[in-house]
Amino acid sequence: MLVITRKAEEGVRLGEDIQITVVEINKDRVKIGIDAPVDVKIVRNELFYTEKFNVQAAMRKLPADLVSTIVNGESADKI
Repeated sequence: MLVITRKAEEGVRLGEDIQITVVEINKDRVKIGIDAPVDVKIVRNELFYTEKFNVQAAMRKLPADLVSTIVNGESADKI
């Protein structure tokens, strides 16, 4: 893990297309702005793990042939 120190209005770049900027610093919170292409999914950690858990739970309840169809990326008209 890379740990860096930034002040308000300073930022970092991830590759060519993603910029993260410290927008505001309060006592117990830091606001950041993320500028990224629309095809880059940005999700808070707690939502990422909740979403992952929900998908796994849903997959356990689906019939095996439907799971296979979803995982293999077959078209919806075959479902």
